Amino acid sequence: MAYTGIDKSSDYFNTKLYTGTGNSHAITGVGFSPNWVWLKSRSTVQNHLLFDTVRGATKKIMSNTNDEEQTEAQYLKSFDSDGFTLGTRSEPNESGETFVSWNWKAGTSVSGNTTGSGTAKAYTGSVSTTAGFSIIKYLGNGTAGHTIPHHLGVAPKMIIVKSTEGSRSWIVLPPLTDGHDKDLKLNDTDAMGGSDVWNNVAPNSSAFSVGSNAVMNNNDVTLIAYCFAEKQGYSKFGSYTGNGNADGAFIYTGFKPAFFLQKKSSASGSYWSLWDNKRSASGSNPIGRRLFPNVSAVESEQDSSPMADFCSNGVKLRQTDADYNGSGVTYIYMAFAENPFTTSTGVPATAR
Repeated sequence: MAYTGIDKSSDYFNTKLYTGTGNSHAITGVGFSPNWVWLKSRSTVQNHLLFDTVRGATKKIMSNTNDEEQTEAQYLKSFDSDGFTLGTRSEPNESGETFVSWNWKAGTSVSGNTTGSGTAKAYTGSVSTTAGFSIIKYLGNGTAGHTIPHHLGVAPKMIIVKSTEGSRSWIVLPPLTDGHDKDLKLNDTDAMGGSDVWNNVAPNSSAFSVGSNAVMNNNDVTLIAYCFAEKQGYSKFGSYTGNGNADGAFIYTGFKPAFFLQKKSSASGSYWSLWDNKRSASGSNPIGRRLFPNVSAVESEQDSSPMADFCSNGVKLRQTDADYNGSGVTYIYMAFAENPFTTSTGVPATAR
């Protein structure tokens, strides 16, 4: 049996809750210096705010809109050794309101020129091959077959891309074996559709390919890509089929989840849904609170009718809601661990 290479998942991913102050506010206790921070107000209608070290502090993009990148000095002011510092703006720091931040570590700087068809363009990034995560900022060249190095060393299972210039949708490579000819959009409720944005070529161990579509490859326009490779005991990307039963489907991950993002992929009209292990009313199971990456809505509290349990080796669904457990319906997901099911020494992790 192969065991995890990451015994302490919180060295690379951690959810941090905080209450806004309206003043300059250092958020500590993340456990590392994050390279990607995703923030959302739980108690007020506010945008999802995404920041990363490759684009730089103060530069926000929003998962629930197709807006271009905006520079805001009083949003996220700095990435720190144990978290980050917020400014005075209300969207990430309104006094007395509750917030959640999801934080990922990459860390090793990379740079170079893109390859493949058309003119080579400069790129920069940050990567952790241990955690299977890279952030790559690249320039489009407008030519189908443009290939973007991701530096993961293995083929990514899921990629999320956003143009930082102009009003363009977020594009998601779904974690399916044939995902390279399909896409989902993080900022809307569309079903997964056929697409040539990935140039109909599956990512390989060194790069992903893009077509000529301007949403992914407009000439001399800057784009940011978040690339994820699967790491046993730490991350899992895939699909599941709902059973339409309150004794719901079980999604095996091989670890106790800390973060679970899912979306109905076989039909339109369904929100993206994001669950984690820190926001539940009891502090543990059942999981009854979700946020929606494609809208600015407040946290949905379903404590009396929860969606799922986070188990030692996966997610057990507890609802018949068609958004996440419709009979025969296909869903895609990404998950990160609280604890591996089995550690690197073969010792089972403690179940919740």
